[in-house]
Amino acid sequence: MATAAATSASEAEAEPKAGPTAEGEEDEVKAARTRRKVLSRAVAAATYKAMGPGWDQQEEGVSESDGDEEYAMASSAESSPGEYEWEYDEEEEKNQLEIERLEEQLSINVYDYNCHVDLIRLLRLEGELTKVRMARQKMSEIFPLTEELWLEWLHDEISMALDGLDREHVYDLFEKAVKDYIYMEATFAEYEEWSEDPIPESVIQNYNKALQQLEKYKPYEEALLQAEAPRLAEYQAYIDFEMKIGDPARVQLIFERALVENCLVPDLWIRYSQYLDRQLKVKDLVLSVHNRAVRNCPWTVALWSRYLLAMERHGVDHQVISATFEKALSAGFIQATDYVEIWQAYLDYLRRRVDFKQDSSKELEELRSAFTRALEYLKQEVEERFNESGDPSCMIMQNWARIEARLCNNMQKARELWDSIMTKGNAKYANMWLEYYNLERAHGDTQHCRKALHRAVQCTSDYPEHVCEVLLTMERTEGTLEDWDIAVQKTETRLARVNEQRIKVAEKEAALAQQEEEKAEQRKRARAEKKALKKKKKTRGADKRKAEEDDEKEWGDDEEEQPSKRRKVEDSTPSAGEAQDREPEAGLLGKSVPVDVDPPSKQKERAAALKRDVPKVPHDSSKDSITVFVSNLPYSMSEPDVQLRPLFEACGEVAEIRPIFSNRGDFRGYCYVEFKEEKSALQALELDRKNVEGRPMFVSPCVDKSKNPDFKVFRYSTALEKHKLFVSGLPFSCTKEELEEICKAHGTVKDIRLVTNRAGKPKGLAYVEYESESQASQAVLKMDGMTVKENVIKVAISNPPQRKVPEKPEARRAPGGALVPRQIYGARGKGRTQLSLLPRALQRPGAPAARAENGPAPRPAVTTSAATEAPKMSNADFAKLLLRK
Repeated sequence: MATAAATSASEAEAEPKAGPTAEGEEDEVKAARTRRKVLSRAVAAATYKAMGPGWDQQEEGVSESDGDEEYAMASSAESSPGEYEWEYDEEEEKNQLEIERLEEQLSINVYDYNCHVDLIRLLRLEGELTKVRMARQKMSEIFPLTEELWLEWLHDEISMALDGLDREHVYDLFEKAVKDYIYMEATFAEYEEWSEDPIPESVIQNYNKALQQLEKYKPYEEALLQAEAPRLAEYQAYIDFEMKIGDPARVQLIFERALVENCLVPDLWIRYSQYLDRQLKVKDLVLSVHNRAVRNCPWTVALWSRYLLAMERHGVDHQVISATFEKALSAGFIQATDYVEIWQAYLDYLRRRVDFKQDSSKELEELRSAFTRALEYLKQEVEERFNESGDPSCMIMQNWARIEARLCNNMQKARELWDSIMTKGNAKYANMWLEYYNLERAHGDTQHCRKALHRAVQCTSDYPEHVCEVLLTMERTEGTLEDWDIAVQKTETRLARVNEQRIKVAEKEAALAQQEEEKAEQRKRARAEKKALKKKKKTRGADKRKAEEDDEKEWGDDEEEQPSKRRKVEDSTPSAGEAQDREPEAGLLGKSVPVDVDPPSKQKERAAALKRDVPKVPHDSSKDSITVFVSNLPYSMSEPDVQLRPLFEACGEVAEIRPIFSNRGDFRGYCYVEFKEEKSALQALELDRKNVEGRPMFVSPCVDKSKNPDFKVFRYSTALEKHKLFVSGLPFSCTKEELEEICKAHGTVKDIRLVTNRAGKPKGLAYVEYESESQASQAVLKMDGMTVKENVIKVAISNPPQRKVPEKPEARRAPGGALVPRQIYGARGKGRTQLSLLPRALQRPGAPAARAENGPAPRPAVTTSAATEAPKMSNADFAKLLLRK
């Protein structure tokens, strides 16, 4: 059947070659293309049908009915090609465009695994049997194919095997399949079922070898399956294992797999390119990887430097290398020293191009021009951006000076360069002078060496002894007596001055250290005095309390007969009868009697008692698992239980909603929601931060804080999340949809959360979660510093600061022996100024007031300081006063 279908297909292909008329040429060509396409699909359907139940037809969507339909469609297309022409033309055009795109992508990056798979799928769908065979062959040369890809290829080749040569080709494919390390038991079983002859021994050996290899690689593959992306640590371990075995193809493959998920990790690119540079040394492959590396991580100067070296190593044209260097300068490095490094790499390359045997050459002039340009670039471009040149030791100028002195025999230019180096703040360092001295010793003369050392003795401040020793050594071996005397005089004078300066500095440091010690001692004494004063006050208070207790025992009977003022204050709320008795007393005396008012402490106690009397909302702690606590609700809700019930019934059957009201009957903004089932309560937690009447509603588990004081509810992670971004500086008018429109241009956005306050107002902050870390890193590079509605936003990887856990208040022992917590002050600590919370109406005047019109003026209030300084009288003192009368 397959042969008949193929014959029909060949006849259909021959039809458009018969010479169509000029008038309908275009229509005939389209019709022929349509027939050829449909018949080729019919061939595939017929061959798959002939394979029997061994072939999984549903894998490619081909069944017996599909084959019959397509074959019938082919027959119909022969009789009336225009009927399906528009449908197949549109589909074919779309697929052809996609095939061209994939082929172009593979020409740029031949190691794009997904591109290979998609291209094979489309070519197979279009019936391009020759092209799909070439695509599979090309992919198998680069990657080990999976079991599914091998089985698909083998079934296609089996269906087209018509003679002995085709069968030999299928045998070869089976042998290649079992050589790959992927699990191939199904492939081998298929081979055994298909082959009519006994299986060759070589195939069996390769199969057993593949199974042995599988056991070695299995742990690493399983680790990758269990880990979450980007799985860098697992890939690193896999790479180490492969590099120990040393199979270049497999090492390359595991690097490529790791880079799919870690393309923004510079160290991985460096390791990969280093392996290729040292082991494979294949020009196209090496340069392709270097190019991909700098495209993925352009901010890493080490990748650019290695790229320039690789291009030079493989003999790339000078113009291409220079253009690559210019791209590196515009890559946007993150520190000034990176620009120095890339300039040094490029200057080293230019220096290796020069033939210094010639007095002058084009390459030498280009090298000197590059040195001049490098110095200007660091001074203008780099210093303006980083406020430093990145080359404080002037390494580029030093290299230039060495080249001029050693290779060009131009000591005059070298001395000019060293003069410039010293004027840039390097004259105080001994090592810089000794470097210049060594250059003069090697390529200059003794006169300039002596001159350099004399200048070094006068200017060096870090290690002048070293410079003086070098000068004396030179004069001892080469100088005259006069030179020796001058050197000794200069070195002794300089060292004496240096010693004086060092002594002054040491004295100053000692004085500062002594001052610090004295301050520390003063602070220590002040703390000790303060502690002693507190201890003394506690002792005095204990003695007073003991004396009062003794006096109360002695004068207990009198106190019962004469109630004290304190008792009057405590019983200051008069009854109706007492109020009537006091009125005539006031009239007889002719003056107003002040009404007794409770002190603030008493008022607080009464308020607390009133709150205790208010019936609390009953809650059974045994139902915490099926109850959620809802807070931050609008206070304006008149019937919260009725308004919230439809919202929570979407999570499950609600047993009860218990809102909390104040004493005046106002809703306090929180409630308890009890469900029938625990899964409903868990589902209700998903409603956290849902907007309710303009405010974010907080939904948290119902937990008894007295039993779990450390329980905290925070639904978001506070650790580093490399796939999530923190965006700040957003305009308050920016919506979630607007931000998503901006972010989705850099990757797949999974979630966006705008941060709001308790009232639901935006804070200008947001968290954006991407599908992968690579997308998040790319978004940081693109979005940081972007302007959104005239606001410049800042974007960074989400890494919230660690929350500080408040220390638990220390307990202190009360005089009676009970443990009471130490006073806890506010978030800003104990203030220096303690404000009085006593109402003005109850405060006593601070100074004597004028005499009243009726009766004497009220007594002046005693100030706080006076009250604390004056000794309090005990009951015994009052008794003595009474006895004197």
